[in-house]
Amino acid sequence: MGEAYFYHMTRAPLEQTLPVLLGKALDAGWRVVVRGSDEARLDWLDQRLWLGSEDRFLPHGRTGGPHDADQPVLLTLGPEAANGAECLVSVDGAQIAAEEVAEAKRTMVLFDGNDPAAVDVARGQWRALTGAGAKAKYWSQESGRWEMKAES
Repeated sequence: MGEAYFYHMTRAPLEQTLPVLLGKALDAGWRVVVRGSDEARLDWLDQRLWLGSEDRFLPHGRTGGPHDADQPVLLTLGPEAANGAECLVSVDGAQIAAEEVAEAKRTMVLFDGNDPAAVDVARGQWRALTGAGAKAKYWSQESGRWEMKAES
């Protein structure tokens, strides 16, 4: 059974945090699906990942292409994981079910700690997932480095 890791981003934005976490997931040998909630925002994120660090290329694609099953990282709006993902990442409040947490090796929920609405959505996700029996850990970067602050 997997766990949901909630990442409360306060010092580094999504476009800096996500590539680091994707790199760690790929290093673990996992395929990843990144679920967003807005088409334009996923387009933006797709561009940021292509223009990322020169020392770490992150191979990825958008769902709906002819090679979805081959993508190590697949960006999507829906529940599909055509690449056989073992790791699910939620950005911008994309919903995740407790069953998905149980099936995945790791689930990550990334949220902007400087946006009160995003914090409220993440709190709701925490309550829903833990209330349904999913294990969860809350990580904060308030001190300047990631620290686990709570777990269910």
